[in-house]
Amino acid sequence: MAMRDRGVIAIGASSDPNPPPIAVEKTREFAKTLAKYKDEVLLLTGGDGGLMRISCEEFVKRGGVTVGVIPLEDEWINIDHPRYNPYNTIEIFTGVTYQARSIQIARSCHAMVILGGGAGTIIEAFLAYLYRKPLIVLIGTGYPSDKLAEFGEDGYLDHRKLTKAYFTEDPVEAAELAYKLAKSRS
Repeated sequence: MAMRDRGVIAIGASSDPNPPPIAVEKTREFAKTLAKYKDEVLLLTGGDGGLMRISCEEFVKRGGVTVGVIPLEDEWINIDHPRYNPYNTIEIFTGVTYQARSIQIARSCHAMVILGGGAGTIIEAFLAYLYRKPLIVLIGTGYPSDKLAEFGEDGYLDHRKLTKAYFTEDPVEAAELAYKLAKSRS
């Protein structure tokens, strides 16, 4: 399958160097499950450390291709930096800030999965929603993004009902749903 024919699944995830163990466990399980479809999907991330690095590592170890969208602030970090991610198969140096980079990620994906994080990750969830991208939110991660479920009681993040948001505590279900939704749009 040609690269252009693959579904693009983005993740919104914390770059914390020491994420909560439950978030690490769920992220690993998500990436391992998604890797079953490695010949059909690309994993698009912010290209940083933390949960992004963990998901990329699991996906790449199983033969998947990852695309790291690197913000300006991270273009010059070295391999000793906690945000460094050696598992970016392809790196795109954006020349824009963390926040602006999130717009590119949300607009470029066929589905977005929130794996856990703070304000930046929550912003990515709302961007995906505003751009009408299928949104899957993994909850029970120990991060503030778990609270997105409170916004989405009826499956939508606001009164406009732009696109359905799915909430699950199960990383396998999140990966399977992301694959299904991304393939339906690619």
